[in-house]
Amino acid sequence: PTLSADWRRKQLEYTWLRSLAGAYVDFWQVTQDALDWALEAAGLDDPALRARLLDLYLRLDPFEEVPQVLNALQGQGVRLAILSNGSSGMLSEAVTSAGLDGVFDAVLSVDEVGIYKPAPAVYDMVGARFGIAPKEVLFVSSNGWDICSGAAYGFRTLWVNRASAPQDRLHGAPEHVARDLRALPDLIGGL
Repeated sequence: PTLSADWRRKQLEYTWLRSLAGAYVDFWQVTQDALDWALEAAGLDDPALRARLLDLYLRLDPFEEVPQVLNALQGQGVRLAILSNGSSGMLSEAVTSAGLDGVFDAVLSVDEVGIYKPAPAVYDMVGARFGIAPKEVLFVSSNGWDICSGAAYGFRTLWVNRASAPQDRLHGAPEHVARDLRALPDLIGGL
């Protein structure tokens, strides 16, 4: 658990620090750098473990309700997109391994703009791709910092707070909060 927490924390720290420094590298490199830091912090020097963890990272299973909810939204005619700090290659592998090929109208990576969320240039990609205003977007994220930033940008927001974490004290606040995605089709129907 400590290794996993350190890895994730360093991923986020490195994206923010690289954005501030204007020193972009793609998220796959950030992921490897963060893992290397976490392994060293844990006193582990195991190339086979490193390779296995990186391989597993590309093949994360979706949460149980995700395929059903996305199919329901497609049935409602909702346009679906991923907006991610992940690199294009990582996102392609993740979508395929999750069995979600053909579900999304767009898979948008920060690779296109060379800076990480929460930079407004990343959120701008949604309007540029779909020709819509921020208030026409329901932005869904499990990251509190991302949902606050999306709300401040002008998106309608749903924070998927699976861990019942406290709300971040940032420049925006989520409009809606849920423990998982099951309520999303009804929520969209009511907007």
